[in-house]
Amino acid sequence: MEISPKSAYDREGLRKYLTRNEGRKFIEKAVELPKTRALFSLTLYYTGCRISEALKLRQSDLDCETKTILIRSLKKRGRNEFRRIPIPEFLCMELAILPASENGLRIWEFSRTTGWRIIRALMKAAKISGMHATCKGLRHGFGVRSVMEQVPLYRIQNWMGHSDSSTTAIYLDVQDEEERALIARTWK
Repeated sequence: MEISPKSAYDREGLRKYLTRNEGRKFIEKAVELPKTRALFSLTLYYTGCRISEALKLRQSDLDCETKTILIRSLKKRGRNEFRRIPIPEFLCMELAILPASENGLRIWEFSRTTGWRIIRALMKAAKISGMHATCKGLRHGFGVRSVMEQVPLYRIQNWMGHSDSSTTAIYLDVQDEEERALIARTWK
């Protein structure tokens, strides 16, 4: 199998994303964490945002009326770009009632390293290992889940903040249990 640099798989053909089953295990363990850490973890899972983007979130970025979260794109090289991502109602409501940080700006006060450690420990607790047991694995998992639910590619591109559709198209190249679900549709 030829692996392009933009792929849902690494050079060895190993996947970079969490499967649905791994995602369920992740959520099961996330809800056992202290509330702030659980909501941080679930925000990464349900939005596919980058860890640095999640850490910049403010309560003013939540719109509980439309159940969306406003993400400031951090990879746009100085351009001020935003994307609105729908989130589950429970997540919006729980984030809205979190106490604001001391400076009143950010939802989470901890550093990127602490956020990374939270996700790493959560993956270990959920018995998920491999290169996909990371914040980036959550992001890639969001892309794959979106494709599996037949969300239009342009919408996924927008939610993930990709400037090039070829970056988003990597999620069309799914295998393993995702490919099995796709092929099962032809068996009906």
